[in-house]
Amino acid sequence: MNDTAGPQGRSWPDLAGRLVPGGHVLAVRVYYEDTDFSGFVYHANFLRYMERSRSDYLRLLGVEQGALFEEAVKEVGAGFAFVVRHMDLDFRRPARIDDILEVHTHPAEVRGASLTLAQSVRRDGEVLVAAEVKVAFVAGERATRIPLALRKVMGADVGPA
Repeated sequence: MNDTAGPQGRSWPDLAGRLVPGGHVLAVRVYYEDTDFSGFVYHANFLRYMERSRSDYLRLLGVEQGALFEEAVKEVGAGFAFVVRHMDLDFRRPARIDDILEVHTHPAEVRGASLTLAQSVRRDGEVLVAAEVKVAFVAGERATRIPLALRKVMGADVGPA
């Protein structure tokens, strides 16, 4: 089943965002539930938006995380996970209810067992939050090599967005 298909089989082509030269962009609307008592987006919700963008980027690259899990089980006898190893964040401007945000993601470095991704959350082109995220590929509770096919496709996008 197509992950972007709705309950009636209709396609939702932008549900997972879109691939752009050098990476991925995901649109996010700010809802009441995303805000704190002051009416601004609660800071931790920016992390959720960035996580969604990273997952959807993989999805649009053709990486089915279930299939990747099975491949890891065959290769190393255990399932896999991408785990955040390090994250630098720079909160520059607030976002408010009903804002339409864009989460931009692009690989900055692709290594054997880790990826470094540059991410930003923007409103009307203005960067609200900038982040650099290093994720490690872990199987059986230890770092392991990212499958070559994924390293190649991610490596093709390395560079400034």
